[in-house]
Amino acid sequence: MRELILTKTHDTCASDEPRVCAVMIHGIASDSTTYNSALEYLEKEEKLKDVRFVTFDLLGSGKSLKDDKLEYNYAEQIEALHNAILDLKLGDTSLVLVGHSLGTFIVTRYTSKYPKEVSRLVLISPPIYTERDFENPAFAVGIETFKKAVSVKKPEILQEKSFINSMEKIVLDKRNYEVLAGLTTPTTLIFGNEDQLIASYNIPGLCRKNHNIKAMLTLGRHGVSRDKYTRLPKILDEVLAMRAEEKG
Repeated sequence: MRELILTKTHDTCASDEPRVCAVMIHGIASDSTTYNSALEYLEKEEKLKDVRFVTFDLLGSGKSLKDDKLEYNYAEQIEALHNAILDLKLGDTSLVLVGHSLGTFIVTRYTSKYPKEVSRLVLISPPIYTERDFENPAFAVGIETFKKAVSVKKPEILQEKSFINSMEKIVLDKRNYEVLAGLTTPTTLIFGNEDQLIASYNIPGLCRKNHNIKAMLTLGRHGVSRDKYTRLPKILDEVLAMRAEEKG
């Protein structure tokens, strides 16, 4: 099989010499257009003119490779993301990985594998499931309810290998909490108070367990909505300031 690589869908910077690169990874049953409103907002921020904004479609989504020979698991998605980052030389600046929902799992696992490459991690609406959740019969019911909700607009998605395997091999991977709890990279977790998908009751315990994780509660639901993306300028500005200190 040929080298796996994600397809770039957006790549802009107001400066000829970006100092920080924000790579944004979307969630399940979606594609990189998830970030359209966020990008429109962020690219108007004068203080972020030195930030390069890049989005990719995950394997099986949008413009990226779709192939029944793929397993759509962590190994493939991380390999494809890594190759895309290398191909565009995104690591030449401070790298900030932003993930939404399913994307939070992928950027977290990527950072766990390549901790020296990532300066900051931003997790938007990350599902935080623990062993206790997996043992709860109501949890399985909740997962099935989510699948039905997703299939309302796109019934065929429940038969697509990319969706099935993304759920089974990534979203429902029981090591997700353990990997997140063990991260050493500074991480900001942003979640809405009306989000019914992420088991937000687990977030306080996670932050106590890993002091590298800071949580921001917003008034919103699960999507990459204004309540969440308006928090990004402050985070990116902090990374720019750190970059300036390193050079100074």
